[in-house]
Amino acid sequence: MKFFEVHETRAVIELIEQHYQPLTRVAKVSLYEAFDRVLAEEIRATENVPGFDRSTVDGYAVRAQDTFGASDSLPAFLDIAGTIEMGQAAGPISRGQAKYIPTGGMMPNGADAVVMIEHVEEIGSLLNVFKQAAPNENVIKKGEDLHDGHLIFRRGHRLQAVDLGVLAAAGVFQIPVFAKPIVGILSTGDEIVPPETDSLQPGQIRDINAVTVGAALQSMGCEVIYGGIVRDDYQEYLRRAQGLFAQVDMLVMSGGSSVGTRDYTVKVMETLGKPGILVHGISIKPGKPTILAKAGGKPVIGLPGHPVSAMVIFDLFVRRIVNRLYDRTSHPFDPRIRARLSRNLPSAVGRSDYIRVRLEERDGEMWAVPIFGKSGLISTLAESHGIVEIPAPKEGLLQGEWVAVNSFVRERGIVSEEEDLSGGHAAQGSTEEAPGCC
Repeated sequence: MKFFEVHETRAVIELIEQHYQPLTRVAKVSLYEAFDRVLAEEIRATENVPGFDRSTVDGYAVRAQDTFGASDSLPAFLDIAGTIEMGQAAGPISRGQAKYIPTGGMMPNGADAVVMIEHVEEIGSLLNVFKQAAPNENVIKKGEDLHDGHLIFRRGHRLQAVDLGVLAAAGVFQIPVFAKPIVGILSTGDEIVPPETDSLQPGQIRDINAVTVGAALQSMGCEVIYGGIVRDDYQEYLRRAQGLFAQVDMLVMSGGSSVGTRDYTVKVMETLGKPGILVHGISIKPGKPTILAKAGGKPVIGLPGHPVSAMVIFDLFVRRIVNRLYDRTSHPFDPRIRARLSRNLPSAVGRSDYIRVRLEERDGEMWAVPIFGKSGLISTLAESHGIVEIPAPKEGLLQGEWVAVNSFVRERGIVSEEEDLSGGHAAQGSTEEAPGCC
């Protein structure tokens, strides 16, 4: 096979869909353990929610027709027939009667509306109603929220806090979920040292990618095994990679993806299993020397060593692969945000460029402000909210043009025009080069 023959971005996405298959391991967890897990089966309601007609306000349950024409100057007069207690069945009401009902209380037979407490006045056993009610006003009907057989969530849905509330309401307690993908990360290079290293020797670099990529994987619900750092020795590299590969569903190798004579990643990947290398080189900037492989049914990814390149590749491709393991390709979360571009961005035709941007709100519109910097500058990634693609056929993008920002998963707020969280870094018309190719 001819290595380092670059693929277009769209072709790589098609290869991901074609070659990587969902995991088959499924577990059942309790409702209390299901947060952030991905459904392995669709879930349907087996009962009506609510199971009875109920009030949405504090007030009086009435027959709507008994209140027609009521006003401040000419109230309707009804007999108070009692109080409805929470958690108890309500007795019926007859024509001309009303019963006090709290929010969430069960509607009595014969009643079809609730008059809010603000619009009535009690005088002994008589109720003055100063506003007419329409049928079903302030009432949730039986099964209006969920009806028996209703599709609640599809296979591949990632459960969030509000989702668990819906399942609790429907009485769904045992949840079928995909087992969390186990991902191994192996960093390579003689120059790489653990982040906790106190004092760096000349030429040494702390391992950034293992931390950032590992955290990004965990944000998608993966379990991460950190395989440590392996030196530029083929036999050691192969032994460590094989040992980690046997423990995981997906293996990520950081560094060693270029064509240098001491980069053994391609050779190691080929040894792990068939079919081997699928992609070695993608026509994008940054991230060109990315490697994608498949060994024994497992994805194997070779990320560029430069931190920005590695995270751009993660957001573009690795995130898609994890979604494939979860069988979420039909219902993935689309993190793109529409924004206007704050300046012209040139590009080379035939290569997709991905530019880091910060989002700013200006006069009620969202603007994407490019943050330039070489691919080894991790600080520029921390200043970014996402990336903008300049497609391969285009020579660039124009100032003011609407673009889709592929947003990073983070809790940083969007800054207004008056604020500048970057300390003036490159966003104010910097002439620094766009991200490098590695």
